[in-house]
Amino acid sequence: MICVLASYYGTGSNVLSALQDLFWLLKSKVEKQLQIISVLQWVLTFLVMGIACTLILMYILCTDCWAIAALYLAWLVFDWNTPKKGGRRSQWVRNWAIWRYFRDYFPIRLVKTHNLLTTRNYIFGYHPHGIMGLGAFCNFSTEATGVGQKFPGIRPYLATLAGNFRMPILRDYLMSGGICPVNRDSIDYILSKNGSGNAIVIVVGGAAESLNCTPGKNSVTLKNRKGFVKLALRHGADLVPVYSFGENEVYKQVIFEEGSWGRWVQKKFQKHIGFAPCIFHGRGLFSSNTWGLLPYSKPITTVVGEPITIPKIDNPSQKDVDFYHSMYVDSLIKLFDKYKTRFGLPETEVLEVN
Repeated sequence: MICVLASYYGTGSNVLSALQDLFWLLKSKVEKQLQIISVLQWVLTFLVMGIACTLILMYILCTDCWAIAALYLAWLVFDWNTPKKGGRRSQWVRNWAIWRYFRDYFPIRLVKTHNLLTTRNYIFGYHPHGIMGLGAFCNFSTEATGVGQKFPGIRPYLATLAGNFRMPILRDYLMSGGICPVNRDSIDYILSKNGSGNAIVIVVGGAAESLNCTPGKNSVTLKNRKGFVKLALRHGADLVPVYSFGENEVYKQVIFEEGSWGRWVQKKFQKHIGFAPCIFHGRGLFSSNTWGLLPYSKPITTVVGEPITIPKIDNPSQKDVDFYHSMYVDSLIKLFDKYKTRFGLPETEVLEVN
């Protein structure tokens, strides 16, 4: 009798264990699918949402529902300058659960090295650009990695192409995350008329840097990028170097050599439109062994360095700009060298500054 009971309870325990294993397996698969969906929606937002919303709005104007589109256009005209005045951020949007799935897909991590005073304003220089600046978006336009907890009292504003804010619906979506146009009017307003505790995140290398990003390469376009230093001097905003290890690993890109027809086309787009078209690929939607638009699941670790105290100079000379630019470059290189081995790079790896 005892043997029968032991056998019965043993079988029941095995069944329970098997059910638990099945539950955790299903939960893991569901979480992975949610991660893929969260990343896919942002990739599509980045690539096509602006154009798609514009076409849909034009179509609605030609239907019986034209009044809806007309009302939105009237609102658009009224609200046109809002992006230049700090935008309209939403903590609710920044805390959406979807961003936590976005973070875990790679995963993305934010590392704090120093405290930031809420009595100062800051310009974060983010490097490298990568294809889509995924680390910059996740860390500073959402609360998925805890930027608000790591830097209490600091309001980050990720700066991106001003053209994005001329696109219906897309502009409102971007502003809800605290994203602003990367132009002088917007930056001047945030740093001079929005109190203190503001941190504008500028991807300094921009479109030019994105043309050279490829897995295994750590290079930044910075030598002749000095406009952000001049802005910092005019407003007395401290400069903070930020480096994202792994940003270049999530997509593979066809790199055109200088002087080739492909690079010529890219530079023309960059000059006249503000962005450079890249030929790139990631993984497929259903398999990591196929090509597609989803980024590869590679870790991205964003390290926020030590702030450089910048004096307020209304009309900084070129000598002033060059001096603080040199300090910034040195600080970025030191940040890279200090943390590179912690995040998978060899001691011999050198940051290439172009």
